[in-house]
Amino acid sequence: LSSAAGSGGGLVQPGGSLRLSCAASGSPFSRNHMGWYRQAPGKEREWVAFIYSSGSTKYVDSVKGRFTISRGDAKKTVDTVYLQMNNLKPEDTAVYYCKLALPGMDYWGKGTLVTVSS
Repeated sequence: LSSAAGSGGGLVQPGGSLRLSCAASGSPFSRNHMGWYRQAPGKEREWVAFIYSSGSTKYVDSVKGRFTISRGDAKKTVDTVYLQMNNLKPEDTAVYYCKLALPGMDYWGKGTLVTVSS
């Protein structure tokens, strides 16, 4: 059974940084398509950043230059991706979800809360 597990949220002041982690387990692939999404209170879930198995990445415009998605050590048996979030803004406050995208099925992590507030 495949799954994705995200972690690393918390409370941070505006301008601060956080790093989120997401570990994919049970995938038949050593490197996977994985992404981060977020859902702010009263809003729909939106895509934030994505990394393909090839290593190429893409970002929503609102986080470009501030967030970086990357992949962990290729020698590790568990495929882990990170979302480094710098210069955080109050509008980044949301529950962040990671997603493991496999052929025919997406697997979502439980979500981790990021609160940006002074």
